[in-house]
Amino acid sequence: MIENTPHKTKAFIAGVNLNDTNFDYYMSELVNLAEAANMQVVGQARQNEEHIIAGTYFGLGKINEIKDMAQGLKAKVLVLNDELTPVQIRNLEKLTKLRVVDRTELILEIFSSRARTKQAKLQVQLAQLQYELPRLHPSENSLDQQRGNGGSTGGGFANRGAGETKLELNRRTIGKQISVIKRELQTISKQEEIKAKRRNQNHIPKVALVGYTNAGKSTTMNGLLTEFSKHCAKQVFVKNMLFATLDTNVRRIDLDNNFSFILSDTVGFISKLPHNLIESFKATLQEVKDADLLINVVDASDPNMIQMIRTTQNVLDEIGVKNTPIITAYNKADKSERNYPQIEGNGILYSAIDAKSIAILADLITKHIFSSYKKINLLLPMSAGKILSYLHENAQVLKENYQNDGIHVVARLSPQEQARFANYIN
Repeated sequence: MIENTPHKTKAFIAGVNLNDTNFDYYMSELVNLAEAANMQVVGQARQNEEHIIAGTYFGLGKINEIKDMAQGLKAKVLVLNDELTPVQIRNLEKLTKLRVVDRTELILEIFSSRARTKQAKLQVQLAQLQYELPRLHPSENSLDQQRGNGGSTGGGFANRGAGETKLELNRRTIGKQISVIKRELQTISKQEEIKAKRRNQNHIPKVALVGYTNAGKSTTMNGLLTEFSKHCAKQVFVKNMLFATLDTNVRRIDLDNNFSFILSDTVGFISKLPHNLIESFKATLQEVKDADLLINVVDASDPNMIQMIRTTQNVLDEIGVKNTPIITAYNKADKSERNYPQIEGNGILYSAIDAKSIAILADLITKHIFSSYKKINLLLPMSAGKILSYLHENAQVLKENYQNDGIHVVARLSPQEQARFANYIN
């Protein structure tokens, strides 16, 4: 038989703990990230320090210890828990004889392998190039050296130029690439803004799923689509892995009570998400900023869920989301010993693969986004067929009665619709 399983690179992970109470959590995250990048983690080391060593990240004693352990375990890559400076990476590679990948580069490589749409590929490539630019340097050798394959988008690991002239050429080339990509992303962003405006024209509330990667956002969206979509909307891609999708998926959800809302499934978050990546994905995260309600999906079966909630809040703060109402949705309750579904304060303990859970989640969403809707009596002229069609499509029509003086309609309307149809209020 032909072996089609990709070969996994043996990796040794390490980090410096600056008296951080979350350090163990970050290191466990690093293991998951390495595995998501098709690496096999064979060992790890950590050093408790008051500060990072400027030139080498670790002290020399710890570097020699890591070198010996990694060689004994036949590791080829040293993966580090922080973003390192170019000097630190070069010095560590010389001292350990290993390829050194910091946390930022690792996340960028994973994003590169997951990107599917043109927008996502451009966003990842932009972040890669911005990471790569300060890490270009002249090699000691006369031959160009490259650190490896950086994925399908062409960003790649940093190119090690042969000399100063080559270095400056590379810098100019990357600078031009960054400018071109930014222009392309601006064009795509404008197209997405037009689509968003069309969705907003009908004043349908917007709900965005946010949260830690692999918490079950896409499964939650598919659960709501299965139970409520009248438009046979296509389900979104789901896979049990970090950053299964980088694209924002938007679907319309039509509840049984004739309420509708726009639901967005956004890219997942993780601790220490590279700043350049957040900047590059701000257009994708626009759906989050525009939402009337956020659903923070949390893996309730994970012992680190408190840190995951904090991670999500930190990213929301960074992209400027401050006052949007949030439902905390504790997913994967089927993997715990607790009874579900149940409402917990301003949240819900549920399972995204359980129909009863999805129904209660839908009720909770309804209470949040339709609380300002009022039952209004309207009297429409017989010629107002377009208005009546709009109400059936976008509002909750409770009664409809044709009489001599016109069409008597009882509908539950949003504040915007109450103002829009004020002349017809009876």
